[in-house]
Amino acid sequence: MINTLKKRISVAAGKVPADIVIKNGKIIDVFTGEMTEGDIAIADGYFAGIGDYIGIETIDAKGRIVSPTFIDGHVHIESSMLIPSEFAKVLLAHGVTTAICDPHEIANVLGREGIQYMLDSSENLPFDFFFMLPSCVPATQFEHSGAVLKAEDLKNFYNHPRVLGLAEVMNFPAVENAENDMLEKISHARTFGKKIDGHAAGLSANELNVYLSAFIRTDHESTTLEEAKERLKRGMYLMIREGTVAKDLKQLINVVTERNSRRCLFVTDDKHLNDLISQGSIDHNVRLAISSGLNPITAIQMATINAAECFGLETKGAIAPGYQADFILLEDLNSIKISEVYKDGKLVFKNEQLISFPQKEHMASLQRLQNTVRFHELSENDLQIQVKTMKANIIEIIPNSLITKHKVENVDVSKGNYFIPSIKNDQLKLAVIERHRGTKAIGLGIVKGLGIQSGAIATTIAHDSHNLVIAGTNDKDMLLAAKEIRDMQGGLVIIQEEKILASLPLTIAGLMSERPFQEINKELSKIHHALTKIGAKSDFNPFLTLSFLTLPVIPELKLTDTGLFHVSSFKHIDVATI
Repeated sequence: MINTLKKRISVAAGKVPADIVIKNGKIIDVFTGEMTEGDIAIADGYFAGIGDYIGIETIDAKGRIVSPTFIDGHVHIESSMLIPSEFAKVLLAHGVTTAICDPHEIANVLGREGIQYMLDSSENLPFDFFFMLPSCVPATQFEHSGAVLKAEDLKNFYNHPRVLGLAEVMNFPAVENAENDMLEKISHARTFGKKIDGHAAGLSANELNVYLSAFIRTDHESTTLEEAKERLKRGMYLMIREGTVAKDLKQLINVVTERNSRRCLFVTDDKHLNDLISQGSIDHNVRLAISSGLNPITAIQMATINAAECFGLETKGAIAPGYQADFILLEDLNSIKISEVYKDGKLVFKNEQLISFPQKEHMASLQRLQNTVRFHELSENDLQIQVKTMKANIIEIIPNSLITKHKVENVDVSKGNYFIPSIKNDQLKLAVIERHRGTKAIGLGIVKGLGIQSGAIATTIAHDSHNLVIAGTNDKDMLLAAKEIRDMQGGLVIIQEEKILASLPLTIAGLMSERPFQEINKELSKIHHALTKIGAKSDFNPFLTLSFLTLPVIPELKLTDTGLFHVSSFKHIDVATI
């Protein structure tokens, strides 16, 4: 350490040549919001100085813009369906070299073992993965997950250098009621000097007071300007999200002003692989913000130094002495067209190609990681919903939103008063089947808005407990979908007329695949083609939407394996109305 520091000081003073010098670039100063010029000296993967320097190696920026690389302030890797090394490859191409990850999904399936897998499999990569520990496994007491994580289960992970704190605290009632285990989790994070992320979906101003009193300082669930303003007024960091389902940026970006912008940052939260490849990651957020009228340098501040400061990453997010030499060469500020990406001063991406990526030693996957889908043999009787009054409580989808509407509508019923799906009324059957412990728990409901004309879709990606969720127009296709999911030990499947149209196995916890991202992307193309065959709507992602219909902490009506759940009242309700 001392020798490295001596060298960096000597380079900064101009006494010895830098390892690398960047010349002829326009530098984004994220501290002042200005553009500057000068040679940028790099020593041992860190910036050593800006001024007049010579180096052993020279990078000619050729008039391009030198920007810090981007940071995703909150993301679930599992939503990409990729293991960390493959996820990193995709993000590097979009100028993202750091991600703050919440392994909440795999933890709900595998507990501590899942968290350890994510830490181990993200080591020694040209990408910086940091982790927040899952705070709510399971998310609520109203569902069955594959694991239960108490405060003591998490405590030792805080000793890991890449664990930054406690992830999104989504069980607000546990905080408000001062439940012991939640308070212990918060207390442990504070004792270790760590950060605590929030999940303030639908919370009022007074309820935010409760959150902040518990040292929760961030939120990524704002969907309106009013919510965003309340969070900023109370000193929270506002995480502006643009993912695959939750697209909040355009609604929120006008809250950002010159006075408050340094308390705002970008996140993706949940984004599917095909969107990451075609749109991008945080670079997409930056472009969208700029096209919505935000000053380009302010947008880049939000994607870099703001995120770094939010999480106490003191050497990230800036082109300045003492900061890690993670930088991008941009063609211009408006399009954020990335020509080259450097990590620790080393070129990792150029001309739309990864330059080098270490081949990770293959980790022998534990059988437990690949044997997580276990449920009983199902029959049509398991899928029957009795609705004697012919009126039912229905989950209505809001396209590109995690929030749903609670509808009460007339439904078609059989002679035995059992619900019959209606394509005309866009009322499909929805089932959530416990798949971790073989409890035989099945939650049944009715969903409106998927638009499927025939068949069924099913997946084991079902936030947050990741049970099996199926939506369909008929029982036979739904049963075949369940069987196929069990046979391939998790993933996605589309069924029509008792035939498999497309499937994607996700054998790691039913959430991820070890295959290369290019192969997974091809399989996803087949999935999307099959979705058009069954008439699914194309203005939102049906699978990712389906996966959030099981999340009982985001309003208004959701379905878990224990039944239909009304989020505002925080209790189960019957499908049939009285």
